[in-house]
Amino acid sequence: MVATKEFGMFSKQGNIVIEALVDYARAANLTWPETYNALCKLADSDSEMYGEAMDTVVRECVYSTLGFKTDFYV
Repeated sequence: MVATKEFGMFSKQGNIVIEALVDYARAANLTWPETYNALCKLADSDSEMYGEAMDTVVRECVYSTLGFKTDFYV
């Protein structure tokens, strides 16, 4: 069994989706603004399920996991 990483989402399913987004951002070599936009789109796609994708803690987890060094506030 593979453990799901914790990204501060309210549900295990939410963390799984964020982990997939992180994997995609890494594979596609996305910048932080591009990754941030993907988080926005996810949050808007289903606010009940993924709305917290725009919470600061989730964004900080994604930012640090991907090792960004650019300005956090876009």
